[in-house]
Amino acid sequence: MQVRAGEIVALLGNNGAGKTTTLRTISGLLVPSRGALTLEEQPLNGVPAHVIVRRGIAHVPEGRRIFNRLTVRENLTMGAYTRTDSGIAGDLERVLTLFPRLQERITQVAGTLSGGEQQMLAIGRALMARPRLLLLDEPSMGLAPVVVEQIFETVRDINRQGTTILLVEQNAAMALSVAQRGYVIETGIIVLTGTAAELADNPDVRRAYLGE
Repeated sequence: MQVRAGEIVALLGNNGAGKTTTLRTISGLLVPSRGALTLEEQPLNGVPAHVIVRRGIAHVPEGRRIFNRLTVRENLTMGAYTRTDSGIAGDLERVLTLFPRLQERITQVAGTLSGGEQQMLAIGRALMARPRLLLLDEPSMGLAPVVVEQIFETVRDINRQGTTILLVEQNAAMALSVAQRGYVIETGIIVLTGTAAELADNPDVRRAYLGE
């Protein structure tokens, strides 16, 4: 599987297919039993997760996994914990521009936010690492349709601003509407790949993932 610079790539599959495992392996939380992981031709196998963050990969995990007892500002600051440069304040402003609701809730305890606000916070926290590759795991999970639309419009904005995205999403129609390319995974094996339009038109994909 390959994700090229500047792309949004969707990874589709049923529950248990290996989508989350793939993201966790890329971000260093799991160790692959075989094969090679590379970022811009540099090997990632065996590299600790915090070093992978420094190299330019940030992970928004399934279920958000925010720090419930910390404020919105503290959660965002935690996203920059590997950084010592002078651009942190500017990136905080960028995140708050992308997610104005977080600006309104900046001093609020994160555990009291709505589900949509928590998802915004999880994405914003990852962006504070200034990643070149953003791993998004099920960003629409448990959210109302109108909030899902907002989240995915922001995903487009993040990509337009130069961040490459690998997107895992059960809502295949939404994922393919924002992605340029995609892969279908079944029990840990890539079984299909193509442009987003090709996958959306594929009869097997339409039957299995688009409810047609």
